[in-house]
Formats: sequence, structure tokens, C-alpha cells
Amino acid sequence: MSIDNSAPASTGAIETRTIDMVPERERHGSPSSQFTLWFGANMQITAVVDGALAVVFGAEAMTAIIGLLIGNLLGGIVMALHSAQGPRLGLPQMISSRVQFGVKGAALPLLLVILMYLGFAATGTVLSGQAINLMFGFSAPAAGIVIFGALTALVAAVGYRLIHVVGRISTVVGILGFGYLAWQLCHQYDVASAFGQKPFTWTSFLTAMALSAGWQMTFAPYVADYSRYLPSKTSTAATFWTTFGGSVISAQLAMSFGALVAALGANFVKNQVGFLGELAGPLAVVIYLVIVTGKLTVNCLNAYGGFMTMLTTVSAFNDRKQFSPATRLVYILGFVLASVLVALLASSHFLATFKNFVLLLLTVFVPWSAVNLVDYYLVSKEKVDIPALYDSQGRYGAYNGVALCSYVLGIVVQIPFINQAMYEGPLAKAMGGADISWLVSLVVTSLVYYPLARKTMKVPSQMIYPAGQAAPRSGSNAAYLNTASAA
Repeated sequence: MSIDNSAPASTGAIETRTIDMVPERERHGSPSSQFTLWFGANMQITAVVDGALAVVFGAEAMTAIIGLLIGNLLGGIVMALHSAQGPRLGLPQMISSRVQFGVKGAALPLLLVILMYLGFAATGTVLSGQAINLMFGFSAPAAGIVIFGALTALVAAVGYRLIHVVGRISTVVGILGFGYLAWQLCHQYDVASAFGQKPFTWTSFLTAMALSAGWQMTFAPYVADYSRYLPSKTSTAATFWTTFGGSVISAQLAMSFGALVAALGANFVKNQVGFLGELAGPLAVVIYLVIVTGKLTVNCLNAYGGFMTMLTTVSAFNDRKQFSPATRLVYILGFVLASVLVALLASSHFLATFKNFVLLLLTVFVPWSAVNLVDYYLVSKEKVDIPALYDSQGRYGAYNGVALCSYVLGIVVQIPFINQAMYEGPLAKAMGGADISWLVSLVVTSLVYYPLARKTMKVPSQMIYPAGQAAPRSGSNAAYLNTASAA
């Protein structure tokens, strides 16, 4: 089985690639692009909200900051390990799930990923819509939401290159904008009084960890989408550290700012965008622009990853391997329209649902991440039969029971440890409300999947590329393979 990879080259301004492998001749860029993209994607208002929630739900300021830091570090490791797959495979992140789950079996985590994209895109659209309305004095709440949705669709439609440009811009804008806000906070409030207001509790500390770890891990299903155009000779370490550094540093800065704001008793919790505008004083309009720029970066990631995830899901059942630019555009517009509609419906309930949304995502994506990483680095050891990813009769089959059962087990095993608004497990109650469900899932899923996968996975002896494609092997010799898939 081989696939035709002769789609138009994505060398122009508008990207044409979708779920197919990026040929070596179209690879470009350097690992530094990962740092600026993920820095810009995290230095934004929703990350500030995530940090504030750690205090709102019980943590003292320093406890929150330390817990957020540990969660960012742990979640950032997982997220960056996924990013390092991009240059090696040249594929969108979720296509690689077919190695573990089967060509059709991967639809289970894929459907959950689509819901994640919609949820984050909608919450980002709510906040950005508020900022646009304040910038231009629009009285209709829907105006800003619709304008921001249109901007998101435009950038996502142009694709990979423009998304990275927006990431670089938002990195600079975010550093300057939030640097100014931090300076204003120190001048308008007694920041030292934020500390020591509450006693330390393990429950609040672990909640802070879960919030930031969940934040980082929700990037895992699409992080390789933005590293897959890097030349295949790009080192794994370079991709890992630039992604990790950009994402963790910026997220920690934004979340720490949010924890301080919440601990100071400011009205940020009730009016996130409005408070930042008030804090900025005469530069309020500039800060609204900072908010829109930062959210545009991450919302474009959601729309771009969302349309590719939908295409990946659909292609598993209709045997499509490539999609036309027109189809690509239709899926992008459809996704953005859906996120705008959700934003219009949910705009008045943003903060009340955001914490539970993040923690729910953590529940379903930790076991997926464990299966994917254990297989890629420990079982398959970076050897993938790429043509077989598009053939349900090939090496990976339609469904992989080992991966699917391990994934479901990874969700079920969390139930006694979960502490959320809808449900509190008995072991979470016994630990005073501490939620360690994600850590339990990460360990259990990995330990169960690894030995079973070692016995059952059909791992090729070397990376197999599509017929007609050449890609360098890892190593200094850079020899070339041009091998068709074998069943």
C-alpha cells in the first residue's frame, strides 16, 4: 500500500497541506519558531484566568504560584515530547494516534479533541470579543465576538506560516503589555499583602498543579501540527526545549500574575477584560489590543488544529488521504462558525465553567497522551509506517483493542480520585478534596499499555515513508529511504 503525496506544494502564502505528510522539499524554519509560537500562545488573558482560579478555589498566593510552576513543568514535559514528533514524522499530531488506536479506533480520542478545540476557541472568543467591544465602543456584545471570529478564520485559512508570524508578534506584544500591567499592579496595589492570607493546604496546592498541568497537556493533541514543517534533520532536543521553554515560561508568568491579582481581591474575577483595562489606565486601548493579539494566536491554533482533527476523523471512514484547498476552507469556516455560536451562548457563564472544563479535559487527555508517548518513544521507538496510517487494512488495522482498553482504563481509574463540581470521588474526599486523578491515570495507563503493546504492536524495522518520498534517517549520514509500505 502506498499513498500519493503529490498535492500542490505548500510553498506559497496560503497553505495547501492538510493531513498528509509534509515532503522534505517543503520543510523550512528553525526550532526557535516553536519558542515564539508557544510563548505568544500562553502569554494571554486565559492563562491569567487559569492562574487566578488557583486562588479563587482556595490556594494562598505563594502556594498557588509554586503549585502552578510544578504543574507547568510536568505538563510542559509531556506537551514538548509530543512537539518533538513533528519534524520526525512530518504529520499532524492526531494522525499519529492511528499507530496506537488503529485507523478507525483513533476516532474516539479525536472526537474528544474536537470538543476541546471548540471549548477553548469559544472561551477565547468571549474574552477577545469583550476587548474588541471596549476598544471600539460597540454596545452589542455579539459584535466583538463576530469580528474576532472573522480574524481567526482568516489567519487559520492562510495557515502555518502566518500562524507563526502572529506568534512572533504576540510574543513581543505580550511581553510589553503584561510587563506594563505588572508594573501598574505593583504601583496600584500592595503586592506583598497578597501573600500569607491563608494557611497552606495540600488540596489547594494540588488543585493549582492540576490547573496548570491540564493547561499544558491540552496542547498535546495539536502541538506537533506546528513543528511538522521543520526539516526532518532538526534534533529532537532542540524541538523539545524550544517548545518547552516557550510554553512553560510564558504560562507561568501569566498564571502568576493572575494568582496575584486574585489574591489582592481585585475585581478581576467578575470582569477579566474590564479589570485589565482599568489597571492599564491611559493605555487601556493598547491593553485591549494586547488581549486580542494574544488570544488570536491561540484561537488560530484551535481552529487550525480543529479542522485537521475533523478531516482526520472523516478520512478514517471514507479512505480519503488528501483534501482540496476548498474542502480545507469549508472545514475551517465551519469550525470557526461553531465556536462563535458557542461563544454567543456561553458568554455570560465564562468563569463559572472554565475550571471544570480544564479539569475535565485533563481527565480524557492524560491517558491518550500516555498511550501515544509510551508507544512512540518506548515501543515503536520513532519507527512508523506512514502509508499504513491511511489504510485500515494495513499494519495498524482499523481498531487496536490494547490501546483502546488502556485508554478507557486510564479514564475509569481516575473516578475515585476526581474532585469536580459534578462529582467528587471517595478517595478525593478521604484526601480532603485533593485531586490527583491525572497523576494516577498517567502512571496506570503507561504501566498497563507498555507491556501489552510490546507483545502486540507490529513495529517496522525502520521508518517507512510514502512511495516517491525521500527523507533522511536520523543520524549524521543522512541516508535516504524511499520505501513503500508493507503490510
